[in-house]
Amino acid sequence: MAQERLRFSRDLHDLLGHSLSLMVVKAEVARRLGPADGAASAREAADIETIGRRALAEVREAVTGYRERLLATELTGARSALADAGIRAVVREPGPPLPGAVDDAFAWAVREGVTNVIRHSGAHECVIDVRRDECAAILTIVDNGATVADQHPTRGNGLRGLSERLDLLGGTLRAGPDPAGGFRLTATVPTPVAAEPSLEPVR
Repeated sequence: MAQERLRFSRDLHDLLGHSLSLMVVKAEVARRLGPADGAASAREAADIETIGRRALAEVREAVTGYRERLLATELTGARSALADAGIRAVVREPGPPLPGAVDDAFAWAVREGVTNVIRHSGAHECVIDVRRDECAAILTIVDNGATVADQHPTRGNGLRGLSERLDLLGGTLRAGPDPAGGFRLTATVPTPVAAEPSLEPVR
């Protein structure tokens, strides 16, 4: 029972935090566009409705215990969400798919990491890199925004929940200021797969 409550709490936070952040971003865009471009403002309002309906469906799935994320879907959503927030996205992905449990965990990591970039970073660019070597699968999300502690959380509820997801796979999560500036999140999961080169950046 305690584990089920923990799962539900973690899923609900990750789902609603992301969806509500997108709705706020799109509402701000619609408000700015309204006086000058009614048609574009209406499109943003329609997107808000779509996001809200999707969030309701995801909450129903969380209640029933059926939760599965696909990394490819989350990366597509991340590109769109970052673009809406005025942040350039650079995404690098491996060719062959990751093992199912790793794909799922990295999908949650992309959702949480990108939500934090949109909410807290003030960045102009975000780089998402997924790669594998002979020992592990590694996801990094790096932005070029603020590194001030109160502008980019290092262990909020979302990151704690993500760390718990990775712990179940023997993985680790690191999050903090990047030496080159900005903020870096790194999720690592041991997975004995053959190394594959990353593709060129997709913009």
